[in-house]
Amino acid sequence: MTSAMHRPQDGTLLELRDVRTHFSTARGIVRAVDGVSFTLERGKALGIVGESGSGKTILARSIMGLLPKRGTIRQGEVLYAGDDLAKLDLKGMRKFWGQEMSMIFQDPMTSLNPLMKIGNQIGEPLRVHLGMDKENARATALKLLQDVKIPEPEKRLDQYPHELSGGMRQRAMIAIALACGPTLLFADEPTTALDVTVQAQILDLIQEQRRDRNMSVILVTHDLGVVAGHTDEIAVMYAGTLAEKATTAELFANMKHPYTEALLRSIPKLDQPSHTRLMAIGGRPPDLITPPTGCRFAPRCPYATEKCRTEIPVLESISAEHSFACWNPVGSSHWQSKQDELASNAGLASAGGQA
Repeated sequence: MTSAMHRPQDGTLLELRDVRTHFSTARGIVRAVDGVSFTLERGKALGIVGESGSGKTILARSIMGLLPKRGTIRQGEVLYAGDDLAKLDLKGMRKFWGQEMSMIFQDPMTSLNPLMKIGNQIGEPLRVHLGMDKENARATALKLLQDVKIPEPEKRLDQYPHELSGGMRQRAMIAIALACGPTLLFADEPTTALDVTVQAQILDLIQEQRRDRNMSVILVTHDLGVVAGHTDEIAVMYAGTLAEKATTAELFANMKHPYTEALLRSIPKLDQPSHTRLMAIGGRPPDLITPPTGCRFAPRCPYATEKCRTEIPVLESISAEHSFACWNPVGSSHWQSKQDELASNAGLASAGGQA
């Protein structure tokens, strides 16, 4: 294992090569993650976006080795600063947890110990991983609570999770995740249970800590709007596979996959009237025990052709910063003809209604 003290301050931190995570069940093999490859540079933030069941959380847990041992089938390489994490057992992964990588979980109430004071929960990884004594661990815990801007940090040290608001509990979770100075931070839907104002504060806080610590971040979410202003790159996952990956600016300016387009249409926009109906994505994600033969999004895609239903699209790079897997991408001649057809049908329906 490469020492954390000697890790380079730039360059590739994480590289995934054809990562597959399958689960053996009574019904068959669930292909939760099915051949995902990408790289992440040191100090950069990557958003992994997709609906529930897309495989984004399982992918994050696969990287960290937080998977059940029984019934899990893993393939591919997870290269972290040159070390292949996929080859390590639980004992080997423990050397990476805390100082190298950590995770902010979705619901702090199910992650925090309800019987332990907040100060002790932050101090525990400091004592276990860094060998701090109780006094230094408490002082560092206080500093961490100050860093995450929790109100009255001295008071919070001696409180239990149920005594804190949802936003304060999430800040305490971030403090625990940051305690040992990780190089890579995972944030799995960190704002789902919070109101809009607190969501923005938590996302800004994670971004601020990333910059201050030169830390890489993987932000897992179903909401493209969340990653828009808080990531450098976005990877869009669908049914266990990578549909599209690009820099954040490039993705929003020139998205190619119809699933990415559908995700963007399904979120509210500030320039739309408040009564505007959101565009839901029709259909349901496929059963990952028996996924579709061709493109996995084809059964729900308005632009799908016979080729889409029978041939698996390969991940194609149109530049060094943009790749996608689609036979009929957004902006293609087939896509444009379908757009014209849909617009024509909508116009006819509107005229018929007025008549």
